[in-house]
Amino acid sequence: MKLKIDNETLAQEFFEDSVLLGIVAPIKDYQFCWQLNQVLGFNFRVNNDFEIQLSKKDRKYFFAIYEYAVPATALVHYLYNNQFDGEYLLPEFKHLDFLWLIKGDLLPAEEQKALLQSIRSISGVQLVTEMTNEKIKHKQHLIF
Repeated sequence: MKLKIDNETLAQEFFEDSVLLGIVAPIKDYQFCWQLNQVLGFNFRVNNDFEIQLSKKDRKYFFAIYEYAVPATALVHYLYNNQFDGEYLLPEFKHLDFLWLIKGDLLPAEEQKALLQSIRSISGVQLVTEMTNEKIKHKQHLIF
């Protein structure tokens, strides 16, 4: 008997109760996280356990993931680098520098709107947009 991983179901469950933002901010990930931590009072830290590795053309590409778990809630924020050495985590969104996944508790609409405004206020941020799962072709690349 052969077991097959159902990537579509896996992706559906992973993205349940989540919001995904696309961010254009041509700055270094650690600088961006530092600014986010300052502006939002978050504590983003790189999580090496979640680093995503893709292999293309006999090369390995590593995409860092920063994590911030909101204390006393089920809410977790993940910030992905969308680019590493000329390759993209989501090749269909090459214009995006970062992907921000909010998972766990659902954010009330007002809080989500305030979060988007705060991210937009950060120096170097050119665009913040909410992404719908249907538009993402390579969503399995975001699953850790």
